[in-house]
Amino acid sequence: MESGGESLLRSRNRAVNNLDGGSNPGRHPHGNGDNHITSNGKIEVEHVISKKLQLKRKAEGLKDDLLRQFESQVHDFMDSLIEESTSLESTPLPAAFSPPLSDKERSKLGHFQPPHGQGKHFISRRSLLDELFEVNHIRTIYHMFIALLILFILSTLVVDFLDEGRLVLDFDLLVYAFGQFPLVVCTWLCMFLSVLLVPYTLFHLWSQSQSGSHGQQRLFSWLFGSAFLLYQGLGLGFLPTYVVVTNSLPPASCFIVTLEQVRLIMKAHSFVRENVPRVLAWTKDKTGHGPVIPQVSQYLYFLFAPTLIYRGKYPRNPATRWGYVATKLLQVLGCLFYTYYVFVRLCIPQFRSISLQLFNLRAMVLCVFNSILPGVLVLLLGFFAFLHCWLNAFAEMLCFADRMFYKDWWNSTSYANYYRTWNVVVHDWLYYYVYRDFLLISQKRFRPAAMFFVFTVSAVVHEYILAVSFGFFYPVLFCLFMCFGSKGAIMYGAFTGVGQ
Repeated sequence: MESGGESLLRSRNRAVNNLDGGSNPGRHPHGNGDNHITSNGKIEVEHVISKKLQLKRKAEGLKDDLLRQFESQVHDFMDSLIEESTSLESTPLPAAFSPPLSDKERSKLGHFQPPHGQGKHFISRRSLLDELFEVNHIRTIYHMFIALLILFILSTLVVDFLDEGRLVLDFDLLVYAFGQFPLVVCTWLCMFLSVLLVPYTLFHLWSQSQSGSHGQQRLFSWLFGSAFLLYQGLGLGFLPTYVVVTNSLPPASCFIVTLEQVRLIMKAHSFVRENVPRVLAWTKDKTGHGPVIPQVSQYLYFLFAPTLIYRGKYPRNPATRWGYVATKLLQVLGCLFYTYYVFVRLCIPQFRSISLQLFNLRAMVLCVFNSILPGVLVLLLGFFAFLHCWLNAFAEMLCFADRMFYKDWWNSTSYANYYRTWNVVVHDWLYYYVYRDFLLISQKRFRPAAMFFVFTVSAVVHEYILAVSFGFFYPVLFCLFMCFGSKGAIMYGAFTGVGQ
């Protein structure tokens, strides 16, 4: 009975409370104030929903801002790790390969390193193949290539004796490939002298004009900048190509002119790109008597140095080993004759037989697969002759101590890693002056677009060199760069958060 009375009392109290809430139309609930009660006792649902939607939009906006900030910080952190790994991964190997640096030598190397995150670090180090060839088992591969060259020479002698009855080696193809060589030398001298005089003079005049008023600075910057771009496009871009095309230079001579043309364009851009910010910093701070202008000797050394990144000073070796220089130049000559015999014994007979047949799918497939072996041999010979022997020879003559012209590309497991390690000299230029400058202009956004732009520039330049040298357009390298290279690099950057 008592429990039944208590339950009846509680139900009456609830009814009274409900009546009190409905009989006071002006009464508002206490608390957060989000629920408004109308005169008929209904809750304004629309008001509550709108409040919740506003809070949700604010939370989503805050989430997006936090994610963007976090992603930017992660990218900056990964970029800094890449900068530090440049010096860590290439430190001198201990014991059997090279002696460690002393504290005094390490302190000297600090003068050749730019501020953190602002450019390439140059340190004293040997080329990877020079270190690997000190191992007898690795040097065996070098001896195997020499034995294969001897077999090519013997094969050519035997075939010429059986077919034509003579034992004299004929180099008609080699003579044709390097035809009109005096014109090539004159063209190179004109290009080199113009690069030595025009960019340095324009930069010197522009830096002197920065001590005037702000309006004069902007006027002279626009004037000298336009003159430099006009020289790059017309003096180095159009005129050498015009000489090559109008005189119908043979393939090897075309390669010399076009490769030097591209190299000098990249050198001039690096010189201006590295020194203009220093003058602008002086213009802003006005510290000292005037802007620091590089000496002509520094610029001249850079034009011959085996690097595309300008520095006022580089790590230098104490002396030149002329025996080492002679060995590398002889190896370049040997690779040249090696390539000649590859074409004579493996390529020309195949192409001659294909040209006599009706072109169809079968003939094309046979031609492609029969060209794979000589193509790989020519690729390896080109790498060894230029990136190892030629650059090391010039580095030794100039006492240039940083010999990391390539990395262990033969251990690459992805196209992105292969393109970063195959040619470090060109990769550094693309990374610092194309990729990073693209991010600087876009305020570190559009990283996939920056990587795609890098591969586009590289592919276009490669196809330009091949098209001008061979006289026809066959975009195999362009497809390889744009399909496999850019796709692999963008996917790599998406998973790791780093760029090309």
